Amino acid sequence: MRTLTYSMTEIIDGNRVAQSIRDDLSEAIDELEDADVTPTLATVLMSDDPASETYVSMKQDDCAEVGIEAIDVEIDPDAPAEELFDEIDRLNDDENVNGILVQMPVPDHVDKQSVLRRIDPAKDVDGFHPENVGRLVAGDARYKPCTPHGIQKLLEDAGVDPEGKDAVVVGRSDIVGKPMANLLVQKAEGGNATVTVCHSRTDDLAAKTREADIVVAAAGVPEMIDGDMLTDGVTVIDVGINRVDADTEKGYELVGDVDFESAKEKANAITPVPGGVGPMTRAMLLYNTVKATGLQHNVDVTLP
Repeated sequence: MRTLTYSMTEIIDGNRVAQSIRDDLSEAIDELEDADVTPTLATVLMSDDPASETYVSMKQDDCAEVGIEAIDVEIDPDAPAEELFDEIDRLNDDENVNGILVQMPVPDHVDKQSVLRRIDPAKDVDGFHPENVGRLVAGDARYKPCTPHGIQKLLEDAGVDPEGKDAVVVGRSDIVGKPMANLLVQKAEGGNATVTVCHSRTDDLAAKTREADIVVAAAGVPEMIDGDMLTDGVTVIDVGINRVDADTEKGYELVGDVDFESAKEKANAITPVPGGVGPMTRAMLLYNTVKATGLQHNVDVTLP
């Protein structure tokens, strides 16, 4: 079965699609191994935030599952910024390292943009280096940012072609909103949509979302979009992961930027939170790491 279903609404199963991508990457990894190359991802953590530590641990587990070597680099969050920059330089120069991911956020005394610019664009598997952002906007992406690329894969799996459709992206972050809008508007497969980007200064957000065939909610505001703000038959992609107080054992629950219960009454297809977009972000990091390895070693790999 391709999807889970609730009533007549398709619940897009991100866990299943992510697993399928991880399984399909095995062919590319075998091709690299035939060329005596092992894809290698270096994760750099300069934080003692438990959530960041968990994210890095999960990414390393994903690497182990598919056969990517993971290098774990931890830097004291109180260390000077130069210690982080020196480590990035070392990884840039290491021919055995194919991808570099610096887990965000970094400490306040470290300039985030300087970190992104420091990473070799060829090893920037997050796709956030200015060179890679420029290539994305120009329609010649080296690496698509993981979350927007994962959303494209979810839409494809659900049989939703953006071509000719009205898409509304709620949120304008550099990580999701801006690159998502760029991918949807590209003259390419998975694009060709008419895209509106909404944000905190948008007047009458509901008027915009009611006109949309596709809504991508990525504003980081719990349940800001409900069923009354949607049209019948819309496809809803909920990127938000928000912790809200709840009468549970943990004292909280995770909700998206969309009120799932009311939205699914209008939607033709919708992602849940958790289990929707989140797993895809991690899967596409593996994808980019394998792609980077092939590019760096001139091996034409088969990517899913």
